Amino acid sequence: MLGYSITTTLLRRVALACALLGATAAQALTPGQALAMAQGDSEARIAAIQSALQQPDATLAPYLRALADDAVVVADGRALVVRNAQASDPVTGQPAKLPEGAEEVMNNNRLRGEISAALAALNLFSPDTAVRREAAQAMLKQSSPAAIPLLERALADEKDSAVRQSLELARAAALLGSDDPALRKKAAWSLGESGAPQARLLLQTQLAEERDEAVQVQLRRSLAQVDDRLAWGERLGVVFTGISLGSILLLVALGLAITYGLMGVINMAHGELMMIGAYATYLVQNLFQAWWPGAFDWYLLAAVPLSFLAAALVGALVERTVLRFLYGRPLETLLATWGISLVLMQLVRSIFGAQNVGVENPVWMSGGWQLLPNLTLPLNRLVIIVFAAAVLLAMAWTIGRTRLGLFVRGVTQNRAMASCMGVNTARVDTLAFALGSGVAGLAGCALSQVGNVGPDLGQSYIVDAFMVVVLGGVGQLLGTVYAALGLGILGKFLEGWTGAVLAKIAVLIFIIVFIQKRPQGIFAMKGRSAEA
Repeated sequence: MLGYSITTTLLRRVALACALLGATAAQALTPGQALAMAQGDSEARIAAIQSALQQPDATLAPYLRALADDAVVVADGRALVVRNAQASDPVTGQPAKLPEGAEEVMNNNRLRGEISAALAALNLFSPDTAVRREAAQAMLKQSSPAAIPLLERALADEKDSAVRQSLELARAAALLGSDDPALRKKAAWSLGESGAPQARLLLQTQLAEERDEAVQVQLRRSLAQVDDRLAWGERLGVVFTGISLGSILLLVALGLAITYGLMGVINMAHGELMMIGAYATYLVQNLFQAWWPGAFDWYLLAAVPLSFLAAALVGALVERTVLRFLYGRPLETLLATWGISLVLMQLVRSIFGAQNVGVENPVWMSGGWQLLPNLTLPLNRLVIIVFAAAVLLAMAWTIGRTRLGLFVRGVTQNRAMASCMGVNTARVDTLAFALGSGVAGLAGCALSQVGNVGPDLGQSYIVDAFMVVVLGGVGQLLGTVYAALGLGILGKFLEGWTGAVLAKIAVLIFIIVFIQKRPQGIFAMKGRSAEA
């Protein structure tokens, strides 16, 4: 139950709103009103509740809560509140003697709904924006013409745009119950202009009950208008989801674009390198929770470089101990890296357990940005899209503008000539594989922000990542971008028509047909290696 002082503050705002609108001053709850809300048939009790709402005071909210809690009895022509076997007067709040034979007040579902709506109406004037937002949503679900004066008072005093939108919807919904066809027509127009998802159900319900032809026409027009806006929201939502999936595929495939595209190594352990980056993020999160809880919201700033380093070190170790002896032997490389992936998964299970672990989003990555009434863009997905773009630019700069990138491109195009020019090809191989592995670790860090982290994390993305690299063109970063975004958006559009499984099959068939027609992918590799 809210405290007396909080209730007084709320109702002062009610009184102020009434004064601004020229309403009469608020009167105290009378014994007769309290009895009328507790005794009689449902219609009479509802009328008494709505009448009391027109002039609320500090005692109304506690009494309504007592009614909602079935803590009211009627005896000797008066209503009493009974809590903890102690009776009190609902008007004065003073203790009272509980007469014998007091009759408990029973509420049916309709009355409970009216009481909840009345309590929500009182919360419309709370100083807390979140409370007012919840109250406005409740009023929208349980609106009636009797609530219109309170809604208008709340609108006159409301400054928050989100709360105002909900209040306007609630007022329009209440006007739909009016006996005046002109008011119902105006309410239908207002709901159509809002384009909100809640408006669709209100319009459909009213259309099924409406008898006035002019109002029916407006209801159908508004319903079509809402459907059109919602359809655009759904389309944009599919595009955003596709771009989000494409950005994740891009992060996963960027590492493969180096290890497979530039070095020719079929690395089946690439997914497990992502897993290492995700678990590194998990460990950093735990360290911040234990040692620096005040700086927890910034743990990702430390997790990003550490996840890169952890995966890069494991990748360098794998290249030095296994892969350097298998270059030029693709089947042996594939089998060896597959075995390494099994070893890494079992190692993680032994250390962290077989169950998934949770990685929390920082506060600045929680929530979403509402673009349309039915389209909210999650902030964690937006951050991952920006992060993927930043990693792509860093990779392009590294390959195209740095000394390491020059050596990698030279060794890729002509290993023998690069060696004759004094390039340490073995060292370049190790650094290039470590770079690709580190990017896989960054992908794991990003994936930890959109799902649980477990030993099988990388298995869900490795096949899609290989398809992205092959489709985009071996060794082509730009092709990897086009392929990742294209497959992400295409897959999400197909899911809406065929379902997730058939969409996967359709995408795979598309890639097979495309590779049959253009084996070099979207972009062919340039240089002597391609000509050979």
